[in-house]
Amino acid sequence: MLVDCEHFFDGYKNNPEFALRIIRAAATSGAESAVLCDTNGGTLPEDVERIVTEVVAAVPQIRIGGHFHDDSGCGVANALASVRAGATHVQGCINGYGERTGNTNLVTLIPNLTLKMGVETIAAKNLQMLTPVAHHIAELVNITMNPQQPYVGKSAFAHKAGLHTSAIARRPDAYEHVSPDAVGNMTRFVVSELAGRSTVQLKARELELELSDDAVTSILNDLKRLESEGYHFEVADGSLELLFRRATGWRPNFFDLESYRVIGDDRGLTEATVKVVVGDERVIATGEGNGPVNALDTALRKAIEAHYPQLAGVHLTDFRVRVLDSTSGTRAVTRVLIDTTDGDTTWTTIGVSENIVNASWNALIDSITYALVRQSHE
Repeated sequence: MLVDCEHFFDGYKNNPEFALRIIRAAATSGAESAVLCDTNGGTLPEDVERIVTEVVAAVPQIRIGGHFHDDSGCGVANALASVRAGATHVQGCINGYGERTGNTNLVTLIPNLTLKMGVETIAAKNLQMLTPVAHHIAELVNITMNPQQPYVGKSAFAHKAGLHTSAIARRPDAYEHVSPDAVGNMTRFVVSELAGRSTVQLKARELELELSDDAVTSILNDLKRLESEGYHFEVADGSLELLFRRATGWRPNFFDLESYRVIGDDRGLTEATVKVVVGDERVIATGEGNGPVNALDTALRKAIEAHYPQLAGVHLTDFRVRVLDSTSGTRAVTRVLIDTTDGDTTWTTIGVSENIVNASWNALIDSITYALVRQSHE
């Protein structure tokens, strides 16, 4: 049995004697754990460590736990401080979800305790599931995963600069504080127009692609040209992989686009028609949606779903548009980013055009193509 002591830290600061009497009463009544709660999330780590140390010393007959909110950005730090001070029970949530600014993020706390402090938490095989679990729960609650989340974010072990990425190949520990494998994540090399040949080759190795010297040169030239047009491959890993594969001579043969058309009305309903060739079959399909991207996605899926039923498990999770030249008004070039998931992995694709529908279509085609590439490899 455990007892949660709401507002404990604030109460202890005002009246430590009364706060300790509550803990002793809980122990006398048979509670096995007394959980000290920082209910408003305002206590700092040094105060947490001091107070937990005093409580553990004053009431040794009961286990002490901690429950921390992240209102001051110290949720994980406070939990670590409580364990240093003798707490053996810590409450938290996956990805730090919770009211206001959230609770202690277990996905950050667990590897910090295990890998940094040597505190036994979960089995090593379960620790390696942290990244897929974090992403799966983000998908279930329909909250976009923070790419910069420690340990499990897509950018947690991402590297860009040429010298930096070259060094990774020789001394990973110089730029990665733990092995990504320990938490189920992976090293990722981010490529932009500033990339050197070594960065491109490292990225190819990550993708398990063999690149000739001519292919590397072609990729570098394509990156320079496309990024001058507004592409930004650092945030579009799906489109970047397709660019690398095309440099090897690969061409997608899942379907060929003949044409597409989008019509909207004043009620907000959009209708899209696509004409594609799948194998030897010419298919025309129409779909409706609440916007051109939704309508195009629906129409394209109708056209190819008989050939690729596995796409039923693939869906868009985010759609972002950025105007690249605000001085051009409605004639400005726009960049569209689409995030897509198959339930296990999320990828981003990109399209750039003066026509926002064309930009969206290009990002959508890359998204579907990347999904089919993934599934064909699996």
